[in-house]
Amino acid sequence: MASESMGVEHVSEESGLVFHPMDQFIVKPLFGDGPIAWYTPTNVTLWMALAVLAIIALMVLSTRKRAIVPGRGQSIAELAYGFVYKMVEDVTGKDGIKYFPYIMTLFLFIVCANFLGLIPGSFTTTSHLAVTVVMALAVFLTVTVLGFYLHGVSFLKLFWIEQAPLVLRPILALIEVISYFVRPVSHSIRLMGNMMAGHAVMKVFAAFAGLAVIAPVSVLAISAIYALEILVSFIQAYVFAILTCVYLKDALHPQH
Repeated sequence: MASESMGVEHVSEESGLVFHPMDQFIVKPLFGDGPIAWYTPTNVTLWMALAVLAIIALMVLSTRKRAIVPGRGQSIAELAYGFVYKMVEDVTGKDGIKYFPYIMTLFLFIVCANFLGLIPGSFTTTSHLAVTVVMALAVFLTVTVLGFYLHGVSFLKLFWIEQAPLVLRPILALIEVISYFVRPVSHSIRLMGNMMAGHAVMKVFAAFAGLAVIAPVSVLAISAIYALEILVSFIQAYVFAILTCVYLKDALHPQH
């Protein structure tokens, strides 16, 4: 079996068609090839830092003049601010406006990380569950603690559907509790899965580009997927942010 697999790999290398679509997601140290500890600078931390710098450049440096007639950077910053502000206000109401900076930060980080990951040779930090699950757990714990802080035990009314028939309420309460604790799982995997899948598909088509017969079709496919990934990068940031707003609304107004 080992000799057969080596033979297949050798043939594929000779034909110029080698599939390693998941290699782009490997976490590597920036310096050397040693083991990775929690303090080791890696390609993940590098591109996360670049995402933070991109946010600072967009929201701080481009708006420092506060021009009446804004330039391109200030216009983008103002559009992003107004877009997220309206989203928070529409979903959570006036009570949720005070939490706008947190949601704005999440949205901008995900957008910048997603778009930086589209640069050839870069690393998509949001394609790793370790990154997305931290953000999802932070949202989950924040809204849960906030719900109990604001309402005390009454926050549990979120799971008790008074509009349903009495006999069904315990069953529905159990379903609500399960769905509530599944939130950070779906919240994190949705973002990670979409970003990983798109980049993996592009990598597969890039491998086909090495074959002269189908190279033009492969290039067209990569271009189409790349354009789709630009849209997906924004949509996934929007979905993550709006779900955060929905969860925040439950904490502010737990009554069904």
